[in-house]
Amino acid sequence: MHKTEDIQQAKDYILSKTDLIPEIGIILGSGLGSLADEIEDAVAIPYEDIPHFTKADAIGGHSNELVIGKFEGKNIVAMRGRYHYYEGFSLDEVTFPVRVIKALGADNLIITNSCGAVNTDFSPGELMLITDHINLVGTNPLIGRNNDDLGTRFPDVSEVYNRGLRNLALQVAEKNDITLRQGVYGWWSGPVYETPAEIRMIRTLGGDAIGMSTVPEATVAIHSGMKVLGISCLTNMACGILDQPLSHEEVVEVAGKSRATFVHLVRNVIKEM
Repeated sequence: MHKTEDIQQAKDYILSKTDLIPEIGIILGSGLGSLADEIEDAVAIPYEDIPHFTKADAIGGHSNELVIGKFEGKNIVAMRGRYHYYEGFSLDEVTFPVRVIKALGADNLIITNSCGAVNTDFSPGELMLITDHINLVGTNPLIGRNNDDLGTRFPDVSEVYNRGLRNLALQVAEKNDITLRQGVYGWWSGPVYETPAEIRMIRTLGGDAIGMSTVPEATVAIHSGMKVLGISCLTNMACGILDQPLSHEEVVEVAGKSRATFVHLVRNVIKEM
């Protein structure tokens, strides 16, 4: 469990670089990093400079920095680059930035990701609003001695993804003629993709999409008392649905094609929050 003094030290360092107090935090998944370039009066702080942030040089293809500034009239703090459990980081390391985002003042957290579609009614390139999740990894970021300063020992997770924020996202999508699916996200440890048998299991359990992030961060955000909104870019059909192998290159390509729509949706959601 995270230590209060570690969170405070990280917060103090960040506030030595900016006096802006964020209202909204956002974790930028694959294909959304460019959104950080549009933040006004931005201060970018490399993860490696922030006390107790794990050195992020093991994360490939990301800028690995915290960007704080103004976006659509709101004060926001954005994570450009995230930690993944499959890279060997502990869940404390994966979720520590969420604690700091909360400590900085943000009560709302938008979590984005790229993932595979399990629901055969969905199509690659579409966006999915996360209504709930299934933890398939067999561990939890809250395991260990609880820090009562951060949250209760046994948090309620009956509504991880805030209903009010979900309704707002649906209204924004409709207003902007954006197809926004709704579904349950399953967390898979990775780094291997799922087998066809595992995908059949996930569908039987009620999963609509499967990915390798988001659930740890959302769990810690709920423990911290934050409101969470989760949005996925469906970059591929999950293993076994189509008679073709999966590749990271395909994920990156589809995420890139969907970037403009994804950014447009997130921009307008933040504008209305």
